[in-house]
Amino acid sequence: MTMWKSVLAATAMALATSTAAMAQRTDLVVGVVLEPPHLDPTAGAAAAIDEIVYANIFEGLTRIGPSGEVQPALAESWEISDDGKVYTFKLREGAKFHDGTDFDAEDVKFTLDRARADDSTNAQKGLFEAIETVEVVDPATVTVTLENPQGSFLYNMGWGDAVIVAPESAETNKEKPVGTGPFKFDNWAKGSSITISKADDYWGEPAHLDKAEFRIIPDAAAAVPALLTGDVQAFPQMPAGDALPQIEADSRFEVVIGATEGETILSTNNKKAPFDQLKVRQAIAHTLDREAIIAGNGSGYGTPIGSHFSPANEAYVDLTDTYPHDIEKAKALLAEAGFEDGIKATLKLPPPAYARDGGQVVAAQLREIGIELEIIPVEWAQWLDQVFKQKDYDLTIVSHTEPNDIGIYARDDYYFQYDNPAFDKVMEELEVTSDQAKRNELYKQAQKIIADDAVNGYLFQLPKIGVWDAKLEGLWENSPIQANDLTKVQWAE
Repeated sequence: MTMWKSVLAATAMALATSTAAMAQRTDLVVGVVLEPPHLDPTAGAAAAIDEIVYANIFEGLTRIGPSGEVQPALAESWEISDDGKVYTFKLREGAKFHDGTDFDAEDVKFTLDRARADDSTNAQKGLFEAIETVEVVDPATVTVTLENPQGSFLYNMGWGDAVIVAPESAETNKEKPVGTGPFKFDNWAKGSSITISKADDYWGEPAHLDKAEFRIIPDAAAAVPALLTGDVQAFPQMPAGDALPQIEADSRFEVVIGATEGETILSTNNKKAPFDQLKVRQAIAHTLDREAIIAGNGSGYGTPIGSHFSPANEAYVDLTDTYPHDIEKAKALLAEAGFEDGIKATLKLPPPAYARDGGQVVAAQLREIGIELEIIPVEWAQWLDQVFKQKDYDLTIVSHTEPNDIGIYARDDYYFQYDNPAFDKVMEELEVTSDQAKRNELYKQAQKIIADDAVNGYLFQLPKIGVWDAKLEGLWENSPIQANDLTKVQWAE
C-alpha cells in the first residue's frame, strides 16, 4: 500500500510539474504568409514589414491600439496649441534603443526630419508634409510645428512609417532593426523565419513572452498541418482555405473573424490605354460580381465595398450600387468606348490567396464582356518593383492595408496614376480640417468621387481570419493597423 501511495504521489508531482511547466510557457511560433523585403518600416511600403516589427521592435511617439485608438508610446503626453499647429511632446525618460544608446528628443528630430527630407525613402512621406519645424526643447521635450492644423497628426505619428529610429542604427535597420520596443531582433533566416526575444531594460511593461518566431508559411497546404501538429501556435491571418470548418470544430483552437483596414481592389493603371477611358473602367465596374469574388477569394470571407474606405469607419458610405452588376450594360459601355471586339490585357497577381484565387474569378467575369486577361503570377518583391514603383502593369489585385489611406488617390506619382483636381481639392480641405464631423463629410465626398470615376475595381474589405491555440491570450481580433502586436500576448495558466 505504501509503495502505491509513493507511486501515486510521484505521478501527481510529475503531473503538477508538467502542468506548471505548461503554464509557464513563454515561447511562441507565429505563422505569417508573406516574408518582408526588409525590416525597416520607415523605408518600405510592404505591410509584411510592420506585421513583424510594429510595436514589437519599433515604437513611435504614439501608437495605434487594437480598437484603432491613439495611445501614448514614446511620448507619454502632449499639449496642443490653441491654433492647432504646435504639438509639444513630453517623452519617456530612461528609454533605450536595443543597442544600449539612449532615446531622447534628438532621435525624434532626426527621425521626423529624415522622413520628410527631399531624399527621403519613406513610403508614406505624405504623413510628414504638414511639419514645418521640429525643435528640441530639452532631452525629454520636443516641439513639432505644423504649417496648418492637421486633425490626423497624432494618428499619423502612430503609423509604422513614423516609428522613431536612431542615427547610429538607421542605415542598417533593414537587416538588423534596432528599436526601443519590448522585443529585440535576434535572427532572420531568409525564406524561413524571423526571431525576436524579450528586450532587457524595456522602459514600459515587459513582454510576457521571452521569445517569438515569425515563421513564413505562404499557403494553406503548409499552414494547416503546421497548426494541427502544434509546430505553429498562432496565425493572425490564417491561410486556411477550405480547411477552416475543420479547424473551427477543433476545441484546441480559437477562430476569430475580425476586420482589417485592407481595401481589396482591382488596381487599374489609369494612364495606360485603354484603361485611361472612363467608359472602359465603368464597364469593368458593372461586370464585377463582388459576392462571387468573395466566395472564391481563398477564404470565402469579406465585406463588399464600393470605394476605397473601410466599412468599420464612421465616415463610410455604401457605394456598392454605384455600378450594379450588369453584363449587358458593361458590354454596351465597352462598345461605346470603341472596343466592341474586346480587349486583351494583363493581370499581375501577388502571392496572397485573395489575389491569386480571387484573380481567377475576376478574369472569368471580365471574359464575359470580351476582356481577355493574361494572368501573370508575381512574387511580392516583383510586385513592389514592377507594379508599385515602375507602374508596369494593366491590372492587379492587392489589399491596401494602411489605415484611412484614401489620400493616396491625390498623390501625383502613385501607381494608379489617377488625376482629378476635384478630388485633390477635397483632400486639401481635409488636410486643414480638425473638426471630426466636417472631416467625415469630406471623407464621404472623396469616396463618391473615386467611386464615380471607377478609378479601380472596388471588391471587398479583407477579413482578418485569426486562428490560434485556445490557451493564448492577448492577440488582436481586428487589424486597425498592419501589425501582429505581441506586447500583451501570453499563455493562460
